[in-house]
Amino acid sequence: MLNSPVKCDMRIVFMGSSEFGVPSLDRLAKSEHTLVAVYAPPDKPAGRGHRLTVPIIKEAGGRHGVPVFQPESLRSTAEIERLAALAPDLIVVVAYGKLLPRPILDLPPYGCLNLHPSLLPRYRGPSPIAAAILAGDRETGVTLMLLDEGLDTGPILAQKKVAVKPGDTAESLGSRLALAGAELLMDSLPEWFARRLRPLPQEETSATYTVRITKKDGEIDWNLPAEEIERRIRAFHPWPGGYTFWEGKVLKIVEAVPFSERVNGAPGTVVPISFCPDIPLGVITGKGVLGLRRIQIEGRKALPSDEFARGYRGFVGARLGAG
Repeated sequence: MLNSPVKCDMRIVFMGSSEFGVPSLDRLAKSEHTLVAVYAPPDKPAGRGHRLTVPIIKEAGGRHGVPVFQPESLRSTAEIERLAALAPDLIVVVAYGKLLPRPILDLPPYGCLNLHPSLLPRYRGPSPIAAAILAGDRETGVTLMLLDEGLDTGPILAQKKVAVKPGDTAESLGSRLALAGAELLMDSLPEWFARRLRPLPQEETSATYTVRITKKDGEIDWNLPAEEIERRIRAFHPWPGGYTFWEGKVLKIVEAVPFSERVNGAPGTVVPISFCPDIPLGVITGKGVLGLRRIQIEGRKALPSDEFARGYRGFVGARLGAG
Protein backbone atom coordinates (compact mmCIF):
# COMPACT_ATOMS: atom_id res chain seq x y z
CA MET A 1 0.00 0.00 0.00
CA LEU A 2 1.10 3.58 -0.74
CA ASN A 3 3.93 2.37 -2.96
CA SER A 4 2.61 3.88 -6.21
CA PRO A 5 4.04 7.12 -7.60
CA VAL A 6 1.91 10.19 -6.92
CA LYS A 7 -0.22 11.25 -9.89
CA CYS A 8 -2.99 13.77 -10.40
CA ASP A 9 -5.57 11.51 -12.05
CA MET A 10 -6.43 8.64 -9.71
CA ARG A 11 -8.74 5.74 -10.54
CA ILE A 12 -11.37 5.63 -7.78
CA VAL A 13 -14.10 3.13 -6.96
CA PHE A 14 -16.97 4.44 -4.80
CA MET A 15 -19.05 2.22 -2.51
CA GLY A 16 -22.20 3.48 -0.80
CA SER A 17 -25.89 2.92 -0.23
CA SER A 18 -27.67 5.92 1.25
CA GLU A 19 -28.29 9.60 0.57
CA PHE A 20 -25.43 10.41 2.93
CA GLY A 21 -22.95 9.35 0.25
CA VAL A 22 -24.41 11.31 -2.66
CA PRO A 23 -22.53 14.62 -2.12
CA SER A 24 -19.22 12.73 -1.92
CA LEU A 25 -19.99 10.74 -5.06
CA ASP A 26 -20.99 13.91 -6.92
CA ARG A 27 -17.79 15.69 -5.91
CA LEU A 28 -15.65 12.73 -6.96
CA ALA A 29 -17.43 12.45 -10.31
CA LYS A 30 -16.72 16.12 -11.05
CA SER A 31 -13.10 16.04 -9.86
CA GLU A 32 -9.88 15.53 -11.81
CA HIS A 33 -9.94 11.88 -10.80
CA THR A 34 -11.57 9.05 -12.75
CA LEU A 35 -14.56 7.46 -11.04
CA VAL A 36 -14.31 4.02 -12.63
CA ALA A 37 -17.24 2.33 -10.85
CA VAL A 38 -19.89 2.69 -8.19
CA TYR A 39 -20.87 -0.18 -5.90
CA ALA A 40 -24.40 -0.11 -4.43
CA PRO A 41 -26.68 -2.62 -2.70
CA PRO A 42 -28.95 -4.77 -4.88
CA ASP A 43 -32.41 -3.45 -5.76
CA LYS A 44 -34.87 -4.63 -3.12
CA PRO A 45 -38.66 -4.99 -2.92
CA ALA A 46 -40.40 -2.47 -0.69
CA GLY A 47 -43.90 -1.38 0.26
CA ARG A 48 -47.15 -3.27 0.06
CA GLY A 49 -46.70 -3.99 -3.63
CA HIS A 50 -43.15 -5.27 -3.11
CA ARG A 51 -41.96 -3.20 -6.05
CA LEU A 52 -38.23 -3.11 -6.58
CA THR A 53 -36.64 0.08 -5.28
CA VAL A 54 -33.38 1.40 -6.66
CA PRO A 55 -30.70 2.55 -4.18
CA ILE A 56 -30.14 6.28 -4.37
CA ILE A 57 -26.42 5.71 -4.92
CA LYS A 58 -27.20 3.66 -8.02
CA GLU A 59 -29.26 6.56 -9.37
CA ALA A 60 -26.45 9.01 -8.61
CA GLY A 61 -23.89 6.83 -10.37
CA GLY A 62 -26.16 6.55 -13.37
CA ARG A 63 -26.51 10.33 -13.60
CA HIS A 64 -22.75 10.57 -13.98
CA GLY A 65 -22.56 7.75 -16.53
CA VAL A 66 -20.49 5.56 -14.21
CA PRO A 67 -20.83 1.75 -14.29
CA VAL A 68 -22.76 0.51 -11.25
CA PHE A 69 -22.28 -2.93 -9.69
CA GLN A 70 -24.66 -4.41 -7.10
CA PRO A 71 -23.19 -7.62 -5.68
CA GLU A 72 -24.87 -9.39 -2.78
CA SER A 73 -21.42 -10.00 -1.31
CA LEU A 74 -17.84 -8.93 -1.93
CA ARG A 75 -16.30 -12.11 -0.55
CA SER A 76 -16.46 -14.36 -3.60
CA THR A 77 -13.40 -14.89 -5.75
CA ALA A 78 -15.33 -13.72 -8.80
CA GLU A 79 -16.28 -10.39 -7.20
CA ILE A 80 -12.76 -9.77 -5.95
CA GLU A 81 -11.38 -10.48 -9.42
CA ARG A 82 -13.93 -8.14 -11.04
CA LEU A 83 -12.94 -5.37 -8.67
CA ALA A 84 -9.25 -6.04 -9.28
CA ALA A 85 -9.84 -5.75 -13.03
CA LEU A 86 -10.98 -2.16 -12.49
CA ALA A 87 -7.46 -1.39 -11.25
CA PRO A 88 -8.50 1.21 -8.67
CA ASP A 89 -5.85 3.37 -7.03
CA LEU A 90 -8.28 4.04 -4.16
CA ILE A 91 -11.63 2.79 -2.89
CA VAL A 92 -13.88 5.31 -1.12
CA VAL A 93 -16.58 3.87 1.14
CA VAL A 94 -19.45 6.00 2.46
CA ALA A 95 -22.22 4.20 4.38
CA TYR A 96 -21.99 1.07 2.24
CA GLY A 97 -23.20 -1.25 4.99
CA LYS A 98 -20.71 -4.05 4.30
CA LEU A 99 -17.34 -4.86 5.84
CA LEU A 100 -14.64 -5.24 3.19
CA PRO A 101 -12.64 -8.49 3.25
CA ARG A 102 -8.86 -8.37 3.53
CA PRO A 103 -8.18 -9.12 -0.19
CA ILE A 104 -10.14 -5.99 -1.13
CA LEU A 105 -8.58 -3.86 1.60
CA ASP A 106 -5.16 -4.79 0.23
CA LEU A 107 -6.13 -4.31 -3.43
CA PRO A 108 -5.75 -0.56 -4.15
CA PRO A 109 -2.29 0.97 -3.66
CA TYR A 110 -3.78 3.90 -1.71
CA GLY A 111 -6.03 1.72 0.39
CA CYS A 112 -9.73 2.00 1.23
CA LEU A 113 -10.97 5.18 2.88
CA ASN A 114 -14.21 5.43 4.81
CA LEU A 115 -16.26 8.53 5.62
CA HIS A 116 -18.20 8.11 8.87
CA PRO A 117 -20.77 10.59 10.32
CA SER A 118 -19.39 10.95 13.84
CA LEU A 119 -16.24 12.02 15.61
CA LEU A 120 -14.75 8.57 16.02
CA PRO A 121 -14.21 6.64 18.20
CA ARG A 122 -17.56 7.98 19.49
CA TYR A 123 -20.61 6.39 17.85
CA ARG A 124 -19.20 3.56 15.80
CA GLY A 125 -21.74 1.43 13.99
CA PRO A 126 -24.85 1.99 11.85
CA SER A 127 -26.74 4.81 13.64
CA PRO A 128 -24.32 7.57 14.65
CA ILE A 129 -26.51 10.50 13.55
CA ALA A 130 -29.51 9.37 15.56
CA ALA A 131 -27.23 8.58 18.52
CA ALA A 132 -25.91 12.15 18.65
CA ILE A 133 -29.45 13.56 18.77
CA LEU A 134 -30.61 11.00 21.33
CA ALA A 135 -27.70 11.91 23.60
CA GLY A 136 -28.47 15.63 23.35
CA ASP A 137 -25.02 16.36 21.92
CA ARG A 138 -24.38 19.92 20.83
CA GLU A 139 -21.61 18.86 18.47
CA THR A 140 -20.83 15.90 16.24
CA GLY A 141 -18.91 15.63 12.99
CA VAL A 142 -17.45 13.47 10.25
CA THR A 143 -14.35 11.29 10.25
CA LEU A 144 -12.22 10.14 7.33
CA MET A 145 -10.39 6.94 8.21
CA LEU A 146 -8.35 4.17 6.65
CA LEU A 147 -10.44 1.02 6.65
CA ASP A 148 -9.42 -2.17 8.37
CA GLU A 149 -11.40 -5.37 8.94
CA GLY A 150 -13.20 -4.05 12.06
CA LEU A 151 -16.39 -2.03 12.42
CA ASP A 152 -15.27 1.62 12.19
CA THR A 153 -12.01 0.76 13.98
CA GLY A 154 -9.48 1.97 11.40
CA PRO A 155 -6.96 4.76 12.00
CA ILE A 156 -8.16 8.34 11.59
CA LEU A 157 -6.90 10.58 8.79
CA ALA A 158 -9.00 13.73 9.32
CA GLN A 159 -12.08 15.02 11.12
CA LYS A 160 -14.48 17.94 10.79
CA LYS A 161 -16.82 19.15 13.53
CA VAL A 162 -20.48 20.00 12.85
CA ALA A 163 -22.86 21.70 15.30
CA VAL A 164 -26.10 19.97 16.28
CA LYS A 165 -28.74 22.69 16.02
CA PRO A 166 -31.83 22.90 18.24
CA GLY A 167 -34.64 21.13 16.43
CA ASP A 168 -32.32 19.06 14.25
CA THR A 169 -33.73 15.79 13.00
CA ALA A 170 -31.69 12.86 11.71
CA GLU A 171 -32.62 14.08 8.24
CA SER A 172 -31.54 17.71 8.65
CA LEU A 173 -28.38 16.89 10.59
CA GLY A 174 -27.56 14.08 8.17
CA SER A 175 -27.78 16.47 5.22
CA ARG A 176 -25.27 18.87 6.78
CA LEU A 177 -22.96 16.03 7.77
CA ALA A 178 -23.07 14.68 4.21
CA LEU A 179 -21.96 18.04 2.80
CA ALA A 180 -19.28 18.42 5.46
CA GLY A 181 -18.08 14.89 4.73
CA ALA A 182 -17.79 15.54 1.00
CA GLU A 183 -15.77 18.66 1.71
CA LEU A 184 -13.52 16.81 4.15
CA LEU A 185 -12.96 14.01 1.63
CA MET A 186 -12.02 16.29 -1.24
CA ASP A 187 -9.76 18.44 0.95
CA SER A 188 -8.00 15.35 2.29
CA LEU A 189 -7.41 13.40 -0.92
CA PRO A 190 -4.52 15.55 -2.22
CA GLU A 191 -2.80 15.21 1.15
CA TRP A 192 -3.38 11.45 1.20
CA PHE A 193 -2.10 10.93 -2.31
CA ALA A 194 0.98 13.02 -1.48
CA ARG A 195 1.52 10.86 1.63
CA ARG A 196 1.28 13.84 3.94
CA LEU A 197 -1.54 12.43 6.09
CA ARG A 198 -0.49 10.20 8.96
CA PRO A 199 -3.10 7.66 10.11
CA LEU A 200 -3.66 7.96 13.86
CA PRO A 201 -4.95 4.92 15.80
CA GLN A 202 -8.29 5.38 17.54
CA GLU A 203 -8.43 5.51 21.32
CA GLU A 204 -10.19 2.22 22.04
CA THR A 205 -11.04 3.12 25.63
CA SER A 206 -13.21 6.01 24.34
CA ALA A 207 -15.11 3.95 21.78
CA THR A 208 -18.91 3.73 21.87
CA TYR A 209 -21.14 1.67 19.60
CA THR A 210 -24.56 2.25 18.07
CA VAL A 211 -27.07 -0.38 16.97
CA ARG A 212 -29.27 -0.61 13.90
CA ILE A 213 -32.59 1.26 14.27
CA THR A 214 -35.75 -0.84 14.00
CA LYS A 215 -39.39 0.07 13.49
CA LYS A 216 -40.08 -0.67 17.17
CA ASP A 217 -37.61 2.03 18.26
CA GLY A 218 -40.03 4.72 17.10
CA GLU A 219 -42.83 3.67 19.44
CA ILE A 220 -43.19 6.28 22.19
CA ASP A 221 -43.06 5.26 25.84
CA TRP A 222 -45.07 7.99 27.56
CA ASN A 223 -43.46 7.15 30.91
CA LEU A 224 -40.20 8.70 29.67
CA PRO A 225 -39.51 12.41 30.28
CA ALA A 226 -40.92 14.82 27.69
CA GLU A 227 -37.42 16.03 26.81
CA GLU A 228 -36.23 12.51 26.00
CA ILE A 229 -39.34 11.70 23.97
CA GLU A 230 -38.86 14.86 21.89
CA ARG A 231 -35.24 13.91 21.16
CA ARG A 232 -36.37 10.45 20.08
CA ILE A 233 -38.94 11.93 17.70
CA ARG A 234 -36.21 14.02 16.05
CA ALA A 235 -33.63 11.22 16.08
CA PHE A 236 -36.00 8.84 14.30
CA HIS A 237 -37.21 11.27 11.63
CA PRO A 238 -37.94 10.41 8.86
CA TRP A 239 -37.83 6.68 9.71
CA PRO A 240 -39.33 5.06 11.68
CA GLY A 241 -40.68 8.32 13.10
CA GLY A 242 -42.01 8.86 16.61
CA TYR A 243 -45.36 7.17 16.84
CA THR A 244 -48.02 6.00 19.27
CA PHE A 245 -51.49 4.49 18.95
CA TRP A 246 -54.98 5.94 19.21
CA GLU A 247 -58.18 4.03 18.62
CA GLY A 248 -56.26 1.17 17.04
CA LYS A 249 -54.46 3.36 14.52
CA VAL A 250 -50.88 4.56 14.29
CA LEU A 251 -50.54 8.21 15.28
CA LYS A 252 -47.25 9.88 14.32
CA ILE A 253 -45.94 12.77 16.38
CA VAL A 254 -44.33 14.73 13.57
CA GLU A 255 -43.22 17.78 15.54
CA ALA A 256 -43.30 18.39 19.28
CA VAL A 257 -41.91 20.64 22.03
CA PRO A 258 -41.05 19.47 25.56
CA PHE A 259 -42.26 21.45 28.57
CA SER A 260 -41.21 21.02 32.19
CA GLU A 261 -44.60 22.09 33.59
CA ARG A 262 -46.46 19.44 35.56
CA VAL A 263 -50.03 18.49 34.68
CA ASN A 264 -52.02 15.99 36.70
CA GLY A 265 -52.98 12.80 34.91
CA ALA A 266 -51.67 9.49 33.64
CA PRO A 267 -48.78 9.44 31.15
CA GLY A 268 -50.10 9.32 27.60
CA THR A 269 -53.17 11.47 28.30
CA VAL A 270 -53.94 14.26 25.80
CA VAL A 271 -54.63 17.51 27.62
CA PRO A 272 -55.18 21.19 26.75
CA ILE A 273 -52.28 23.41 27.82
CA SER A 274 -52.23 27.14 28.49
CA PHE A 275 -48.54 27.87 29.05
CA CYS A 276 -47.72 28.12 25.31
CA PRO A 277 -50.17 30.05 23.12
CA ASP A 278 -48.81 28.49 19.91
CA ILE A 279 -49.29 24.91 21.13
CA PRO A 280 -52.75 24.31 22.61
CA LEU A 281 -52.46 20.56 23.19
CA GLY A 282 -49.97 18.30 24.89
CA VAL A 283 -49.46 14.79 26.23
CA ILE A 284 -48.62 14.04 29.85
CA THR A 285 -45.32 12.16 30.18
CA GLY A 286 -43.31 10.66 32.99
CA LYS A 287 -41.79 14.09 33.54
CA GLY A 288 -43.32 17.21 32.03
CA VAL A 289 -45.64 17.62 29.06
CA LEU A 290 -44.92 17.02 25.40
CA GLY A 291 -46.51 19.84 23.40
CA LEU A 292 -47.96 18.67 20.09
CA ARG A 293 -47.24 20.88 17.08
CA ARG A 294 -48.07 18.50 14.23
CA ILE A 295 -49.50 14.99 14.30
CA GLN A 296 -50.57 12.51 11.65
CA ILE A 297 -53.04 9.63 11.83
CA GLU A 298 -52.25 6.74 9.49
CA GLY A 299 -53.56 7.26 5.98
CA ARG A 300 -53.94 11.03 6.40
CA LYS A 301 -51.73 14.09 6.08
CA ALA A 302 -50.02 15.74 9.04
CA LEU A 303 -52.03 18.49 10.76
CA PRO A 304 -51.49 21.06 13.53
CA SER A 305 -52.74 19.47 16.74
CA ASP A 306 -55.63 21.90 17.27
CA GLU A 307 -56.87 21.33 13.71
CA PHE A 308 -56.55 17.58 14.24
CA ALA A 309 -58.58 17.78 17.46
CA ARG A 310 -61.39 19.68 15.69
CA GLY A 311 -61.63 16.92 13.12
CA TYR A 312 -61.40 14.01 15.56
CA ARG A 313 -63.79 14.33 18.48
CA GLY A 314 -62.66 12.58 21.63
CA PHE A 315 -58.98 13.16 20.99
CA VAL A 316 -58.59 15.60 23.90
CA GLY A 317 -58.71 13.52 27.04
CA ALA A 318 -57.79 10.31 25.22
CA ARG A 319 -55.07 7.98 26.48
CA LEU A 320 -52.43 7.31 23.82
CA GLY A 321 -50.42 4.13 23.59
CA ALA A 322 -50.62 0.48 22.61
CA GLY A 323 -53.67 -1.45 23.61
